[in-house]
Amino acid sequence: MNENNPVVSIQGATKVFNEGGTDRVQAVKDVELEVYPGEFVTLIGPSGCGKSTLLRLIGDLITPTSGGVKVNGKHSKQARIDRDYGMVFQDATLYDWRTVNKNVQLPLEVMGYSHDDREKRAAKMLRLVQLEEFANHYPWQLSGGMQQRVAIARALAFEPAILLMDEPFGALDEMTRERMQLELLNIWGQTSTTVIFVTHSIPEAVFLSSRVVVMSARPGRIHAIIDIDLPRPRGFETREDPRFFERLTEVRECLRAGESGKSHVEGYK
Repeated sequence: MNENNPVVSIQGATKVFNEGGTDRVQAVKDVELEVYPGEFVTLIGPSGCGKSTLLRLIGDLITPTSGGVKVNGKHSKQARIDRDYGMVFQDATLYDWRTVNKNVQLPLEVMGYSHDDREKRAAKMLRLVQLEEFANHYPWQLSGGMQQRVAIARALAFEPAILLMDEPFGALDEMTRERMQLELLNIWGQTSTTVIFVTHSIPEAVFLSSRVVVMSARPGRIHAIIDIDLPRPRGFETREDPRFFERLTEVRECLRAGESGKSHVEGYK
């Protein structure tokens, strides 16, 4: 286990939607998880297992029914107020009437950065995602992959300690998705930001991650946590490494066990 203090600590978190109603749904139950500085942790599991719910609990978009979430040693609500994390979703959610540059600057405007600071930060982020030449374009003039790069640049503009990503590449074609995975690893390597990532794709989870958190069928619990020991930096050749296929198989088998309701793997921490 990493000797540093965790940047995210989930303590027995349970989330029930519509509690007391006939349509009550228990999304996640008794989740315990710690994420450490600079990790790339991916949440994967069957549809409806609560992956996105767990990510939203971390981001304080919803509150747990019981248990708690701490981010950088603070309650998740305070961490949100302090802007400790940025968020990227499957839909890039850019404003079509704002240029790429102005979209990236948006959170900086809200936070009261000066004009010069906004321009400098936006320029730096657009260089990071290799879109500086498109600064004055509008989102509707960009491909889906480029729009997601703008969304990542916007999420990183205020230098958050943590980046929360909910299936950000799910709507992209396979080739674009693989290129975006490489782009993301490059950005992660340059920024040292802690990333918590949700996906349905086993190859994506294995390729990107330091650790893969496998969740069981609803109510979602942590079935297993798998260390991904593939060397870095990772590239296209990583997908041909025998260890890549070994980790694919390991994650797939854990997913099958989780769907079947078998008991959790002990000692996953």
